Amino acid sequence: MTPDQWYGKPYYSLDAYCKNTFHHKCYKIALNAHMSCPNRDGTLGTRGCIFCSAGGSGDFAVPTAGKSIRRQLEQGLSLFHDKKVGQDFIAYFQAYTNTYAPLPYLEQIYTEALDCPDVCGISIATRPDCLPDEVLALLAKLKDRYPDKFIWVELGLQTIHQTTADYIRRGYALPCFAEAFRALSAIDIPVIVHVILGLPGETPEMVLQTIDYLNALKPFGIKLQLLHILKNTDLASDYLAGSFEALSKEDYLDLLVRCLTRLSPRIVVHRVTGDGPKDLLIAPKWSLNKRDVLNSLHKLMKAQGCLQGCALKADLPPAPQH
Repeated sequence: MTPDQWYGKPYYSLDAYCKNTFHHKCYKIALNAHMSCPNRDGTLGTRGCIFCSAGGSGDFAVPTAGKSIRRQLEQGLSLFHDKKVGQDFIAYFQAYTNTYAPLPYLEQIYTEALDCPDVCGISIATRPDCLPDEVLALLAKLKDRYPDKFIWVELGLQTIHQTTADYIRRGYALPCFAEAFRALSAIDIPVIVHVILGLPGETPEMVLQTIDYLNALKPFGIKLQLLHILKNTDLASDYLAGSFEALSKEDYLDLLVRCLTRLSPRIVVHRVTGDGPKDLLIAPKWSLNKRDVLNSLHKLMKAQGCLQGCALKADLPPAPQH
């Protein structure tokens, strides 16, 4: 898509993609499928990634106690009762690792979401080390069974740098991510990659190296996530001990603009900041005003006369496999 199809934003947003593809706005309904994570159940660790809250990144999911996916969707849809309803909802399996369960259960919950007439597709957040062959086969089968709906997979990369990955307890090396990406691409499942800006020890150039790596891979989408320091996480302990500083709004916007201008305009930007739960967020507090962050980003990019991809390196290096 070209900038004249971005609906006034200086980058190719998910909103623009949906309007161009489905001819209307799409809304996400965050779901909790009651799964765990190998970083929490003892397989790799018990404390999760260093930044992850007890909710497993699903703090904004529909309240779930005892509720099926179908019931969560019904409750989520009810929140949009005053909006035009059609096939314009994305069922977002957000909390924890959403391919980390027995195959029959995965087929059941994905099917419940895809069967909902108001859902145009599903987005499955997971880890690249939790995509065994049988799960890939299930995704391929569902893709054929629901040709009028989409299936996206969201992979948490965060960074390409192993030193940072070790610090945040990611639990897998970069070749694992590359293989998962290749396997999903082979069955034509679009991939959305999560990247965190502001990780301790990462310089802006290190972050841009992650962007260059993704430009070489050509994923469908990217989520650029501000690092949130949340209560009751090991990251919070390091922050409160003075081990690192949270990004200021000005520094975050500067880094974000550098990432967007370096990012291929073919990659859909699904997120440029993220939401930190107000009752859990320690820092940065400025991020709670999401509208201000977005407005400031758009104003800054307009003032600088820059668009997504305007600083894209023509001679991208080969994607590293270390």
